[in-house]
Amino acid sequence: MKLRTITIGILTMVLPAVLCAQQVTWLGAEKELIAGPASTDRRAQWLDTLQQWRTNEKKRLSYNGNEYSRKEFNWVQQTFMFAQVMAHDRFLYDTATRQYTVDRFLDDLEKRYGGLDGVLIWPTYPNIGIDNRNQFDLVADMPGGKAGIQQMIRAFHRRGVKVFFPIMIWDHGTRRISIPMAAALTGEMKELGADGLNGDTMNGVSEDFKDAYTRAGYPLVLQPEIHIGDLKMVEWNTMSWGYYWLKWGSPEFSYIPGVSVYKWLEPRHQVHVTDRWSVNKTDDLQYAFFNGVGYNTWENIWGIWNQLPDRYAFAIRRIRQIYRFFPTVWSSENWEPHILTEQPGVFASAFPGNNVTVYTLVNRDSVVKQGAQLALPFGAGDRYYDVWNGRQLKATVKDGKAYLDFSIEKNGFGAVALVKNNATLPGLSAFLGVMCQQAKTPLAGLSGISLPLQQRQTLIPATKKYQQPPEGMVRIPGTDQYHFESAGVMIEGNELPEAIGVQYPWESHPQRVHRHGMKLPAFYMDVYPVTNRQYKQFVQATGYHPADDHHFLKDWQHGNYPDGWAEKPVTWVSIEDARAYATWAGKRLPHEWEWQYAAQGTDNRQYPWGQEADSLRIPVPDTTRERRPPTNVNAYPAGAGPFGVKDLTGNVWQWTDEYTDTHTRSAVLKGGSYYRPQTSYWYFPQTPKLTQHGKYLLVSPGMDRSGTVGFRCVADAE
Repeated sequence: MKLRTITIGILTMVLPAVLCAQQVTWLGAEKELIAGPASTDRRAQWLDTLQQWRTNEKKRLSYNGNEYSRKEFNWVQQTFMFAQVMAHDRFLYDTATRQYTVDRFLDDLEKRYGGLDGVLIWPTYPNIGIDNRNQFDLVADMPGGKAGIQQMIRAFHRRGVKVFFPIMIWDHGTRRISIPMAAALTGEMKELGADGLNGDTMNGVSEDFKDAYTRAGYPLVLQPEIHIGDLKMVEWNTMSWGYYWLKWGSPEFSYIPGVSVYKWLEPRHQVHVTDRWSVNKTDDLQYAFFNGVGYNTWENIWGIWNQLPDRYAFAIRRIRQIYRFFPTVWSSENWEPHILTEQPGVFASAFPGNNVTVYTLVNRDSVVKQGAQLALPFGAGDRYYDVWNGRQLKATVKDGKAYLDFSIEKNGFGAVALVKNNATLPGLSAFLGVMCQQAKTPLAGLSGISLPLQQRQTLIPATKKYQQPPEGMVRIPGTDQYHFESAGVMIEGNELPEAIGVQYPWESHPQRVHRHGMKLPAFYMDVYPVTNRQYKQFVQATGYHPADDHHFLKDWQHGNYPDGWAEKPVTWVSIEDARAYATWAGKRLPHEWEWQYAAQGTDNRQYPWGQEADSLRIPVPDTTRERRPPTNVNAYPAGAGPFGVKDLTGNVWQWTDEYTDTHTRSAVLKGGSYYRPQTSYWYFPQTPKLTQHGKYLLVSPGMDRSGTVGFRCVADAE
């Protein structure tokens, strides 16, 4: 682990010269952690330096902790286990009943790791930017609209769980809003009844958000994703995430645990240690427990499942139970990190409360530590409990100290409660009984492996076999040797190569890049994507109207498309709406490889016309925030593929296959679209290349429909 030594004077820039001799050592590039003492004999000087640093920083910042004292924020210090949750998670919403299933979602987490205290509901990235719907639109598009979201939040509140939504501070390329983002988001949270905001990519949530909630009379807990760049912001950023990284995306933890800067500056500040891509959670959980802070149990990462392995889930259960039984000690202003221990490799912190002090211990070594672990103050009437293992300890008293013997697993945890003056702790016996029972299962005996969820491709039933091309279709000849190759353009996920992406029928797990040789029989494909004119014929013939009709044919009015739109590709149709049309027409949606083969033939070309991009063969990209309508499907005949299929790329995305696992549904989109929102790297990535695809998360037809997604059909041939 590389350490960086920076004087307090450099950090604060304005401290008096006499203080520049005092040094603290920072861990990692983001300066969220202060390095622990290099040795036990330097511990007193180290602690004195930390205490002076805190005093001087608060003076320099003219720090006040008024926000932490608000009664509306009493719950902040006790929000220990937190999770980012995709709005698309199938445990949270049931498409069959069209109902939020909060109890099902929470029951699963309680069964696996003991439950949550807070959730961050995430309806935006990675889908945001597929059209010009902004972050507010995507929240409103969640199933049931705002009334449904309000009901969902009330269901979380009934279970004692606080609810956050994200700030997409970078969302300046989609539909404009008329008021400042801080005011708009505060108003939205007040309307929904939410409790807090998470600042995606923010180095501290800026003060305009505090000002906005103050004006609105609706206090919100502000929680930045990234480190808090200016410590003054700790005043109103009452929560934060702990990305304990040496450099961005590269977690490295010191053997000697670091001290949370924000927790040390303001003990009432709640940190949730976060590392979404890691499978081994030992470092994350040990650093959290050592500092008496929370943890982000994030598992559904943009539709990529990284389930907590049993070992760490069980550790989280036990940590949370200790946190919740002693709920107030963790925010003590007198907490003390790196108290002296008796075993090398074991590190401890003390959290004093009324009549009880709790000591958290972590074993950073890969061997069991046995024997005396702590030498604590001894007083008549004091009692000592090994609360990690659920038993009372008999102290060996020597020289006025109580020496406590107990074991700590390799890379494990320990916790001791010192109960003073014969104080009574209601419920202690029952709590110890639970912990004792759980201690019978060693963490090391549980699996530390996280396996990817298996995905199932949604069946596409065959059509009747046509002898001649149906009207508007062209024959795609069969081939015995098609080399199919397609790669997803998702922005993130390479850390979990066997979980990112989708799982094709011949694959053993989801992945980003797919290669497969296959034999394809002949079939027919629509020359053009289905147009507004054609879709209107279907609606008139069948009376089709979906049960979830939010945004259905959004651009139409009174059952008709705008003048001049007859030959534009129909959009604002879900994959279910597209399938309904295809069935009526005696056709079906294409598999991705059928779509791609029809577009490129057998020479593995990158574009329908050849290997090189050509902006004259596709519609001009739209980079505005208003988003114009799609182009007529017949406007660029020079963009045709080798078999005469046209309007394949650069106009609208096109539905192909759907994939489902236990938690997520997604669809493979082909062809890219004309819409290219600007100002951020994080918008839904575009690709006109035939050998690439987009992965679009699905939740409900109303939210899935988009102004840049259409479809074309295929039919089977004799």
